[in-house]
Amino acid sequence: MTNSEDEPSLQERVEQWMAKEMPIIQMHGGTSAVRAADPETGEVIIELGGGCKGCSVSDVTTGNIEAELITWPEIDEVTVRVPDARDSLGGPDQPESIMGVDRTEGGRGDWGSSNPGKDHL
Repeated sequence: MTNSEDEPSLQERVEQWMAKEMPIIQMHGGTSAVRAADPETGEVIIELGGGCKGCSVSDVTTGNIEAELITWPEIDEVTVRVPDARDSLGGPDQPESIMGVDRTEGGRGDWGSSNPGKDHL
């Protein structure tokens, strides 16, 4: 949606800015997507994925994105989401692994545990 034939939409401008000013995301195997950019409410939602999941500097990246975009006069609220790497595996409440094998099988323990259990040899 554009205001005129020559003027890009807010979403297009945010996407262009991300590609130009945040190349570090792609350089490190990450992805970015502008999920919402509403010029009427001033809300922008960006989602980072790929290599950004679990990256130790993703907080710095999200902070830099938020700090720049909030200075744009048409933007009042910026949300940058980075999914937790464990979410793609079902999180700690998932009873089975993606392959259908119990995660505790073979003495691997549960999330955050290095204790193999009392039955381990």
